[in-house]
Amino acid sequence: LRQISQRTISTASRRQIENRVPEKQKLFQEDNGIPVHLKGGLMDSVLYKVTMGLSVLGTAYVVYELFVLSMPKKQK
Repeated sequence: LRQISQRTISTASRRQIENRVPEKQKLFQEDNGIPVHLKGGLMDSVLYKVTMGLSVLGTAYVVYELFVLSMPKKQK
């Protein structure tokens, strides 16, 4: 506990992080016909396809439920 209280707190990082903003800007501003939401690579493509799949399945389920709820129940 004594060592922890005597240690100086430093906000400076121990190693410098490379600035990759210029190369990312070049990648996203390149006119290659790819939509900006897919220019990030494979992970962007996977996330896009999963999102579209869930949207289609959700819409189909809502339409099915609306159809089921619109039918009158049979009287016994």
